[in-house]
Amino acid sequence: MGEKAPVVYRYGAEPDQFGELSLPDGAAKGTVVIIHGGFWRARHDLSLGRPLAADLARRGYAAWNLEYRRALAGGGWPGTFADVAAGIDLLATLPVDSSRVVAVGHSAGGHLAAWAAGRARLPQGTPGGNPVVTLAGVVSQAGVLALADCAREHVGGTAALDLMGGGPDELPQEYRLADPIAAVPLPVPVHCLHSRRDANVPYSYSERYVAAATAVGGRATLTETHGDHFTLIDPASADWAAAIAALPPLLSLKAGADLPEIGERGAEQGGAQVGRAGRAAGARLGADDPLDHLHVPVAPLLDALVDVDQGLADLGRLT
Repeated sequence: MGEKAPVVYRYGAEPDQFGELSLPDGAAKGTVVIIHGGFWRARHDLSLGRPLAADLARRGYAAWNLEYRRALAGGGWPGTFADVAAGIDLLATLPVDSSRVVAVGHSAGGHLAAWAAGRARLPQGTPGGNPVVTLAGVVSQAGVLALADCAREHVGGTAALDLMGGGPDELPQEYRLADPIAAVPLPVPVHCLHSRRDANVPYSYSERYVAAATAVGGRATLTETHGDHFTLIDPASADWAAAIAALPPLLSLKAGADLPEIGERGAEQGGAQVGRAGRAAGARLGADDPLDHLHVPVAPLLDALVDVDQGLADLGRLT
């Protein structure tokens, strides 16, 4: 029997507002949204995700390979984000189980997948808020999970600047709403896969994200892979096998937990978050690492919070 061709469904009238749905033979084990990377640029498209979708369908999953408008081509902030949200919400109308959905995103797609997992916490009126379909978890494959750092460090050249329409100093509120590391903790787990040999997106972005998330009670993990940036999206690789292995436990979960809206936290809480994250990451968050998502003085907060937390730990040992 030949492989089923994917079916195209549209979530908008623009050329890039569509996705391709690949279904398995028989009942699906769950639904996986594939969000391709390419630094949000129009020259990269969902063809990057087609081999992954075919592999997922062969393994018994419904695969929704999502296209979206990219930067400088009708997308950017907020269009790219609104497209990803609308594309995921369309699953509620498609022949899939929309109650068990996990997003797998590569590179810039990892950024968008982690962002999408926090949509329920976006302030009222923010593009992409009020999700119809909520994610149960995310697999981030070398994700750009520190968007402000990406902009300041010029990772991908002007990729983040083109996406957002400027830098984090010019657009602090927009970056708070768009940057995954500013949105922790999420109500669902994020499993990061990343290689230290990655020459496109720094391994430290996944380290920083996991440190920040776990410091405030989020469920985030990092598995070091041993290929490069692109072996993560090679269905024949061990790196892709690691993504496959993460799906069953994530699909067994439900999104939940009432958390404050993104952007509601005060500067003090933001500082505490990164203070704990910096301590958890140890030397990986050095003094000259940019922590641009904070918008608060970091050094005194770090020192004070380390002292307070050490005191609480000592008290706990005495009680």
